[in-house]
Amino acid sequence: MPTPTSEPRGRVAKREAITRAARAVFGREGFTAARIETIAAEAQVSTRTIYNHFAGKEELFAAVVQHSSTHVADVLAELMRRHLEPVNDPDGAEKALLALAEEWNTPRAEFTDHFALVRRMQAEAAQLPETLLRAWHEAGPQRTRQELARHLTRLNELGVLTVPDPELAAEHFLVLTVGVYSECGHDGVTTVSAESRHRVLAAGVRAFLHGYLPRPVENA
Repeated sequence: MPTPTSEPRGRVAKREAITRAARAVFGREGFTAARIETIAAEAQVSTRTIYNHFAGKEELFAAVVQHSSTHVADVLAELMRRHLEPVNDPDGAEKALLALAEEWNTPRAEFTDHFALVRRMQAEAAQLPETLLRAWHEAGPQRTRQELARHLTRLNELGVLTVPDPELAAEHFLVLTVGVYSECGHDGVTTVSAESRHRVLAAGVRAFLHGYLPRPVENA
């Protein structure tokens, strides 16, 4: 006879298997072409089991996007905390920001399906509900940018950087590092050498600091 908690655990395990398989299938085939039958086969469950958890393909897709984006944002938030919280003077800013950019842009196998899914979403944006795109943006890119802005606010308060608009500064940093690098491998699509990655990111960090390091006060 099953224990009182065995059924919920089994249900959670099946839901996780479904969302994991769905992320891979949606990333390969996109929302429009993906079939519930394909996801069921990949998850090794029946289509009935999927419909026991989700009302349909759109609800499943929304759950996958939300879960995947939240996970990536959680990892990046921890990355920022680890690299930026110890910084308390201008001398340490460049080293910390470069270390952050390099780790941020190092391909992670656990993110491969997520970035494949994001690329498919961007390609199919015109066919996807606006509410779903907004939910993805809020759970992933927007939350990540706001977390970076929070760290830049602290560095501004300490005088490490001069940041009149932390959210704009966060956007500048991401464009100069993640954005400029997205076409050459940060999401694991293209393999580049560590030396090439370091050169691109170091230039981006220096450009960022050129705009945001405090200016020396000239003598009157």
